[in-house]
Amino acid sequence: MKQITTPLSNKVIRDLKAGEQIILSGTIYTGRDAAHKRIAELLDRGNPLPFDFQGQAIYYAGPCPAPPGKIIGSAGPTTSSRMDEYTPRLIQKGLRVMIGKGLRNSAVIDAIRQYTGVYLTAVGGAGAFYSKCVESSEIVAFDELGAEAVFKLTVRDMPLVVSIDCKGDSIYELRERIVEETL
Repeated sequence: MKQITTPLSNKVIRDLKAGEQIILSGTIYTGRDAAHKRIAELLDRGNPLPFDFQGQAIYYAGPCPAPPGKIIGSAGPTTSSRMDEYTPRLIQKGLRVMIGKGLRNSAVIDAIRQYTGVYLTAVGGAGAFYSKCVESSEIVAFDELGAEAVFKLTVRDMPLVVSIDCKGDSIYELRERIVEETL
């Protein structure tokens, strides 16, 4: 498995291939539906964004409150397609890595290709496991949204799978081809 650290350069992203397992460390930001809508509104008004998107990673997660003695509560991925409406615009603004679960639409895949991005998949239902990868957590925007606020996380050794690489190759298409070939 490749070990990579954020922010990711275009060279690192170009070396990632659909289906490859990776271990991610570094800074990532969380953002779900409500945060994405707010970010789009900031862009519409020409206001500053809550963090510099250049080369950054967004984890589609809404972490649960931290239990006593813990850095963060459960932090599992949410369904990525709920952010598809906003994602191409964020990729255009410099976002390069998305982490979530499930399929992405063609506009997202086109933006990943055009701007050298990558979509990584986290295992659904493994929120307690992923919370153990978090070394620090702080809210950086939209505190009033609670779990849907934007958190800045420092993660170490977060296991993920490259689901859509910068060429647009997808594990979902690979799976379909393998099934067709075996029938």
